Amino acid sequence: MLKHKIPASITLAQGLLESGAGESTLARKGNNHFGIKCHNWTGGTMYIDDDARNECFRTYNSPFESYEDHSRFLVSGQRYRSLFKLKTTDYKGWARGLKAAGYATNPKYADRLIDIIQLYKLYEYDKAHSYDKFMTQHAKDHSVGGSPLHPIGMYNKNYFLYARRGDTFRSIAEEIGISYRKLARYNERDKDDCLQEGEVIWLKKKQTKASKEYKGRTHHVRSGESMYTIAQKYGIRLKSLYKMNKLSPDYEIRVGDELKLR
Repeated sequence: MLKHKIPASITLAQGLLESGAGESTLARKGNNHFGIKCHNWTGGTMYIDDDARNECFRTYNSPFESYEDHSRFLVSGQRYRSLFKLKTTDYKGWARGLKAAGYATNPKYADRLIDIIQLYKLYEYDKAHSYDKFMTQHAKDHSVGGSPLHPIGMYNKNYFLYARRGDTFRSIAEEIGISYRKLARYNERDKDDCLQEGEVIWLKKKQTKASKEYKGRTHHVRSGESMYTIAQKYGIRLKSLYKMNKLSPDYEIRVGDELKLR
């Protein structure tokens, strides 16, 4: 969205609809999530029956390349030029504009996009009027020094990523563009701590409670969990988790304990 000025909700909804949520043959075998055909294409190809028999479709080395090519396809298409006058929060205008411009032959195409966006609340991704430095950087570049960047997710009014083997707070902070000391504090850890592959790393200060979907719900402690891992899972500050459950910091949780999250 930052790079190409196309609403994130529109891109996500189109990808979901046109790839069957990533399960289509074209998506699984050719990494093509938008059904873009071979016109003026010099890359890999794949032939599938569509509007006609044995039609030529583009293939990619990764889903990311498919998303990038789809954005370039819209940006460079003369027929879609008027859409870029719309706000990135106007997903309904974009959906109807794509249909009017002849993007798809299905007469219900715009309605289907809008339904998907509303069902999964994808419009939330369009509302970020100002992104943090690291989000802007990730939108501009997919790699640094030839190495792929960590995919960044959004949850509980925060950003997060999953640590990879060999990651440190310093290496992640350099990629993101923030202080590694600050990053460690956000995760309530020492700046020199070793990170385990797959653990959640929050990129901003965590919230004092879980997201609204957990209102009235509790977490049942499982084997191997700690107050810290539970706090990390829901993006809650550890101190807040103890406080809302009226527990002292030296309390040792047990399997089966119920913890409030809000």
